[in-house]
Amino acid sequence: MIHIESYTDLLPRHKYDDGRVEMIKKMDRDEILPLLPGLLEWIQDINWPVAPSVVKILLTFPEEIVPHVQDVLASDDDNWKWFILHFLVVELPVESKVQFEEYLTRVTKTPTKNELFEELAEIAKEILEAL
Repeated sequence: MIHIESYTDLLPRHKYDDGRVEMIKKMDRDEILPLLPGLLEWIQDINWPVAPSVVKILLTFPEEIVPHVQDVLASDDDNWKWFILHFLVVELPVESKVQFEEYLTRVTKTPTKNELFEELAEIAKEILEAL
């Protein structure tokens, strides 16, 4: 078990911090759980070099990340939502995806101006059709 003053000390410090991502991959699942919300922040831009590796880590927690993803989907960051839907939610098992059905349905039927701009309705529709 890792004893660190703060779990945030384990998170990547910059978008090129592959070393910390590799360290996280080697940790026990129980040690990674508190890092999930912080790791989710590292996929605010999938173009960051650490982002694809972080997505792979997050996908190993398909049930545990659901409430954290729901927090992002409830936020005003439509760009982040685009990355979340395109690179994370779309890859989740159906049992996890179905938990976003209410949000996906709302975005498909009554998207906001910003959601339309970020093309969230299209990806939401694709995910719903795959349920």
